Amino acid sequence: MCGIVGYVGSNSSTDVLLGGLRRLEYRGYDSAGIAVVDPSGDLTSAKKAGKLQMLVDELDTNPIADGGTGIGHTRWATHGGPTDENAHPHLADGGKLALIHNGIIENFAPLKDELLAEGVVFHSETDSEVAAHLVAREFRDTHDLTEAMRRTVARLDGAFTLLVVHADQPGVVVGARRNSPLVVGLGDGENFMGSDVAAFVAYTQRALSIGQDEIATIRPDGVDVIHFDGTPADRNEFEVNWDASAADKGGWSSFMAKEISEEPEAVRNTVLGRVHEGAVTLTDLEPIAERLQEVDRVIVIACGTAAYAGMLGKYAIEQWARVPVEVELAHEFRYRDPVLNDRTLVVSISQSGETMDTLMAVKYAREQGAQVLSICNTQGATIPRESDAVIYTHAGPEVAVASTKAFLAQGVALYLLGLHLATLRGTLTAEQIAAQVAELEGLPEKLQQTIEDAAGIAELAKWMADTRSVLFLGRHVGYPIALEGALKLKELAYIHAEGFAAGELKHGPIALIEPGQIVFVIVPSPRDARSLHPKVVSNIQEIRARGARVIAIAEEGDAAVLPFADEVLRIPLATPLFEPLLAVAPLHMFGMELAAAKGLDVDQPRNLAKSVTVE
Repeated sequence: MCGIVGYVGSNSSTDVLLGGLRRLEYRGYDSAGIAVVDPSGDLTSAKKAGKLQMLVDELDTNPIADGGTGIGHTRWATHGGPTDENAHPHLADGGKLALIHNGIIENFAPLKDELLAEGVVFHSETDSEVAAHLVAREFRDTHDLTEAMRRTVARLDGAFTLLVVHADQPGVVVGARRNSPLVVGLGDGENFMGSDVAAFVAYTQRALSIGQDEIATIRPDGVDVIHFDGTPADRNEFEVNWDASAADKGGWSSFMAKEISEEPEAVRNTVLGRVHEGAVTLTDLEPIAERLQEVDRVIVIACGTAAYAGMLGKYAIEQWARVPVEVELAHEFRYRDPVLNDRTLVVSISQSGETMDTLMAVKYAREQGAQVLSICNTQGATIPRESDAVIYTHAGPEVAVASTKAFLAQGVALYLLGLHLATLRGTLTAEQIAAQVAELEGLPEKLQQTIEDAAGIAELAKWMADTRSVLFLGRHVGYPIALEGALKLKELAYIHAEGFAAGELKHGPIALIEPGQIVFVIVPSPRDARSLHPKVVSNIQEIRARGARVIAIAEEGDAAVLPFADEVLRIPLATPLFEPLLAVAPLHMFGMELAAAKGLDVDQPRNLAKSVTVE
C-alpha cells in the first residue's frame, strides 16, 4: 500500500517523481502529491484526491517551481478519507518542511494531543501529519534533518516509512523505515528512494536495501545509512535484474494481460539454473543446508493467492519428500500460539516480500527457534532479509494488483523445494527426480500452448457479463486451483465466487445449485491409476442434473466429460501434480476477460492494493 519516491540530483525532480509514481500505481492508492525544493530554497507542493492523472492535470494548470530535490506519494487511506486535505505530502514549519508516510502510526493520538497543547494547527485527519510536525519541531532545535528524523522515530510506534525534505536543506532527502518498505537507488550525481525499485528503475539498476529501524540520508553525491540509535548501518547493495520496460504494458490492453502472457517465462526463469541433468540444485538454500536434513515438519505461511500456491506445494512436498506439511494464513498463524521447534521449517510466501501479516509471522517463527525460508519475487524486500534463506522466483515485476504469473512462479519454487528435500531425505530415486525435473522443464511450452488455445475465453466472458455468481470445484491438486479461480473473480469482477473441494459438494454446497448456475470444474486426468476422475465426473453429473451450466477444464483427449459439460477448456497432457499449473492459466484469463466485459479496471480493482504493508 502507498507508493513513495524521493529524489536528489540535477534532473527535473517533478519528472522523476511523477514517473516513479506512475510505476508505483500498482500498489493501490486514492490520492497523490509531490513536494519540491527548488535551488533557491523554496518548497512548493501539490496534491489531489483521485488517480495520479488528477495530480498531473493540476500541475499542468498550476505548475509548481521545479528543482533537484523532491518527494512524491500515492496514498491508501487509513486515518481520514481520500480527500485533498488528507493527501500527502503534509507540510509543517510554516510550509518549509514536507513529509510523506507509508504505514500507520499507532500512538499518533497522544502525540497529537501534545502538539495541540503547544498550539500546533492541523490541516488533515491523518496520523501522518503528526510526524510532520514532530520532525519540524526537532529540526528547529537541531537544524539537522537527519537528527530531527532520528529523534522523531524514537517516539513513534507502529509501521512506517517516512520521507522528509526541508527548504533549509536543499539537496537532502531523509527516509526512515520500521516494518514498511524502503529502498535506495544509487545513481551518478543523483540518488533516489522508493517503496520498491520500480520507483527509480528507469534511472539506475543499482540499489541499496534499507533495513529495519534504519535511517537513510541521500544527497546528489552520496548516501548515509544509520540505525535509529545513530550508529552506522551496513550497506546491502544489490543489482536490479529488470529494466524499466518490464513495468510498461508494451502494447497489451492491461498489465494483467501482459503478465498472463509472461506466465511461461516466469516459470522458465524460476527453474533456470536450478535444474541440471535431471537433478535439482538449490544453492539458495546453502545457509540452511545442514538443518534442512533434520526437518520433520513444514509449515507454509502466506495470504491470498500465495496461500493457494502453498496448498499446491503441500501436495508435492508431502508426496515427494514424505514430510508433513501444513498451510496457514499468515495473519492467523502467530495468534494461536503454534508449536514450533528447531526441526520445523517455516516457508513464507510473498510476491512483494513486504506483506505485513507474513513478515510478523516470519519474525515470530524465528523467535520460536524455527528455520525460516522465504519465497519472494522482489529483491531487497524485508521478508527475505528477515529469513534464514530465500528462493527468489525471478518472475519479473508484477504490476496488476491481482496476482497471476507470481502464483505460477511460487508454485514452481515450492515444487523445486519438494524435489530438493526429496534428494536430501532419499525419498525418491535419481530416476524419479529426473522424471519430475523433465515435467518442470516442459511446463513453459505447455503453458504457452494452454494460453494460445484459450483465446475463446473472451467470448465466453462476454456471454457471462451479467453473471452474479460462479462456483469452482476441484479435487486433490485441483482444489487450490478452484480457490484461486474464485478469488480472481472476487478481485476482478466483483461477483460472488466460491471454490470448493468437489467431495464437499454433497455436504452442503450442492444446495447452491439451481438452474443456470455457472460451475467451473477442474477435471483430473483419467490416465492416472489413482485418479479421482470418475468421482469428479460424477460430481459434474450431479450438478448438471440440477440445471447447472458446467465449464470443464480437462486434458486433451478426455472424452468422458463431453456429454456432461456445456464448455470444455483443454490443457495439454501432464502428470497429476503438474496439471494444476496448467489449469490455472485459463482461470486467470477468464477473471481478466469477465472484468473487461463488465467495463472494470483490470489492473487496479477497487479497494485493493498490491502490497499489504499494514496488519
